[in-house]
Amino acid sequence: MVQTGAAPDIRALMGVIQEESAFVDLLQNEVGKVIVGQKTMVDRVLIGLLTGGHILLEGVPGLAKTLTVKTVADAIEAQFSRMQFTPDLLPADLTGTLVFDPRKQEFTPKRGPVFANLVLADEINRAPAKVQSALLEAMQERQVTIGDTTYPLPKPFLVLATQNPVEQEGTYPLPEAQTDRFMLHVRITYPTREEERAILDRMAKNDDPQVRPVVDLQRIEQARSVVRSIHSDDKVKDYILDIIWATREPAEAKLADLAGLIEMGASPRASIALDVASRAHAFLKRRPAVFPDDVKAVGPDVLRHRIKLTYEAEAENVKVEDVVQRIFDAVPIP
Repeated sequence: MVQTGAAPDIRALMGVIQEESAFVDLLQNEVGKVIVGQKTMVDRVLIGLLTGGHILLEGVPGLAKTLTVKTVADAIEAQFSRMQFTPDLLPADLTGTLVFDPRKQEFTPKRGPVFANLVLADEINRAPAKVQSALLEAMQERQVTIGDTTYPLPKPFLVLATQNPVEQEGTYPLPEAQTDRFMLHVRITYPTREEERAILDRMAKNDDPQVRPVVDLQRIEQARSVVRSIHSDDKVKDYILDIIWATREPAEAKLADLAGLIEMGASPRASIALDVASRAHAFLKRRPAVFPDDVKAVGPDVLRHRIKLTYEAEAENVKVEDVVQRIFDAVPIP
């Protein structure tokens, strides 16, 4: 067990967390009116809300990726926009453009759908590189330039993108340098048999549950400040660094056989993302300090898209999840 230190502060923080996290149950219950199961996906979307980190959701069609994002947006008093990415999409369709006003004889800016608090980029790998770059630039800089004027994006600003891993025809896969902008890359799996039966029973009733807003942006901003104050012990920070460095220098972590399988390890952005996401996970568990279990819970989603494997790994049918799991098994827990 990690020693957290500063017990009086931790106890005070615990009370603040209990108060500020009360909306989480309300939000999860409201989302549960529509979404059956998929707890991990919902939790990861909440982590994005609590940190401002963008989320990439990947899964086969029909797993409620889009529906989950739309339902969360309905349960929050925030601006929401959805963009269906297609091969003929242009950057201006996303960011906006200048429109000529014949009455005033001048060009006026028309803002695009990216100007929202929650932006759903549906099937992001369907759009060409220029559109992807325009979105990813907005994600990183949190601003958009139309003409010669730069406009800040609303606060908070969060992008939730989906992509289909099966169909490759007519798609434009995101390069590693662009996927690195996403804090988490979440793989969505099939529901359990019991959950799918509940889905069938719910759909048979043929009534659409109405989701109402249960939290506003001010409450989320307050929760974000609490997440940033959650204690992370030096031993936990060293644990995070040990994991990240094991992706770059596997031999030093006594994983010499992985050296020929990893072409590129995780960047410093991964260290930051793992620390921030672990704090948010601890917040969802109502804990005032980060534990190694928090790091292990979000670690695969943080590292999945930040480790590039070699051709040798692909030839041996080694998956990035296998490499990440071996690293977590090998790095000692404090």
